[in-house]
Amino acid sequence: MFLLKSTYTIDGVKGLVKDGGTKRVEAVRKLVEAAGGRMESMYFGFGDHDTYVLCELADHRTAAGLAIAIRASGGVDTRVVPVLTGAEVDEAARQQAIYQPPGR
Repeated sequence: MFLLKSTYTIDGVKGLVKDGGTKRVEAVRKLVEAAGGRMESMYFGFGDHDTYVLCELADHRTAAGLAIAIRASGGVDTRVVPVLTGAEVDEAARQQAIYQPPGR
């Protein structure tokens, strides 16, 4: 699962005003599905980011490809955050990694 956080550029905001939010949601859904993924949800926000998209993608390479294509369009600045379920965190915590902190 990945969280795509995006902030509209001025041109992106103009497009949003022209097309509306529903059309943007469908455009993002089609993009994610064309990459072999599934969009779970998309929300618009007021704050650091304008949109939040939670989607399932095959791998990090696919997520990076989407982010590059979206940012190259010039309408939004997108950042990708891999997100984990509780079970995935449990599995990661069971790994026996040995780490030596700096200075020890």
